[in-house]
Amino acid sequence: MEEALTQVIAGLAADYADVRYEENEKTLIRYEGKVLREVSAASTRGGHLRAYASGGKAIASFSRLEDARSLAQTTSASARLAAGHRDRPLRLATAPVERGSFPASPKNDPRRLSLREKQGLVEHYNSLVLQEPRVATTIAQYDEFYSHRHFTNSEGTAVEYELLIVNITGSIAVKKKDLVQRVRFAYGGNDDLARLLDRDDELRERVARACELLEAEPVKAGLFPVILDPDEAGVFIHEAFGHLSEADGIQNNPSFRARLELGTPLGRPILSVSDDPALLDRPGGCVIDDEGVRARKTRLVTNGILAGRLHSRETAAEFGEPLSGNMRAVDARYTPIVRMSNILIEPGSSTFAEMVASIDDGYYLVGAKGGQTAGDQFSFGAMWGFRIRGGRLGRMVRDVNMSGELFSTLRGISMVGDDLHFAESGGCGKGGGGPIQMNRKSGKGAPHIKIDRVTLGGTR
Repeated sequence: MEEALTQVIAGLAADYADVRYEENEKTLIRYEGKVLREVSAASTRGGHLRAYASGGKAIASFSRLEDARSLAQTTSASARLAAGHRDRPLRLATAPVERGSFPASPKNDPRRLSLREKQGLVEHYNSLVLQEPRVATTIAQYDEFYSHRHFTNSEGTAVEYELLIVNITGSIAVKKKDLVQRVRFAYGGNDDLARLLDRDDELRERVARACELLEAEPVKAGLFPVILDPDEAGVFIHEAFGHLSEADGIQNNPSFRARLELGTPLGRPILSVSDDPALLDRPGGCVIDDEGVRARKTRLVTNGILAGRLHSRETAAEFGEPLSGNMRAVDARYTPIVRMSNILIEPGSSTFAEMVASIDDGYYLVGAKGGQTAGDQFSFGAMWGFRIRGGRLGRMVRDVNMSGELFSTLRGISMVGDDLHFAESGGCGKGGGGPIQMNRKSGKGAPHIKIDRVTLGGTR
């Protein structure tokens, strides 16, 4: 394959060219309530080309390898045409030449299970949830993605690598009269089948929590100190801060570039944030990116100071900052864009008990439940929470929504826990100037954190 891909881009009238070819396998099994809605096992193959010429760029995707050479010539010609329409020529940061093979090597390979065995596994968990009389409906699905990729560029890089991730995820809806409450569950998050097995007790506990919500009162609206559990804190750092760490998202936004210059204080010295693809057992783990650059840990915030950001070769050249190996594409239909790998808040020294004891009137928020960001504004839900009064955990609350402004919220993080935990469910949607790419290979982790002041929505 290396020789074939080298021939695709050999002798092009371009300053730089690369080609990625991949074979993908996707398995999805989905239950909704008692009904099996989908069982699919699909295979796709294809490739993606990029060419840079005279400061312009063009991209193209192909299905058949035999079509790639003529398409590469057209792509390089398109790059030259595009150069005449740019205000500033595109440049690429220098990257080391990489060669080698980087296979997935799970101890318990999910691909060895038959489709029927995979269906039986998700059916078991779905049936377990439905045993509870107050459960109105469920969603339970098995999702497996495997990709075998080859990447070659005109500078001599030629690598072969594999991506593999498997999850069982779902939601539980419980009902009492007209009140409906929903919670989520997720198991897996890496390439090993073992994480999907023997999760019955945890799932029963999640069902019990859902039922408790039927007796809980809505959260009180207002400004409060809060403790975020690792799941909610991980989503916060991913959505509210992580996307602003992806250089392609701010490169054409002068306002955010000015506010996010390296060396800018963002929080207290207790706050440190990293992106770490070397955590291979987490959802975003990888060795090499889809630009042929070796992935590495990037320290984004160190002791409260903005220390780094995530880059492509384009953005690293524009910002004059080091490569990070964070370019990823969902499949051959897409060009790679800058993506987080495993973003995390580094653990601190505070215990959960110390955090609770420090709050006279506030809340403990548990479990991420969707959210949205717009620039520096964010809004996130939590699956449930607990009132804190006089330094003690109190009653459960429901209908929790937290909102605020990113920079003041980062400054408001006053305690960071010693209990780092990663969510087992990865995933992130991002457009990057093109169609939305739903990337499974994206992880988030955090310890408990205390924020001195956030806005909670609810009853007054």
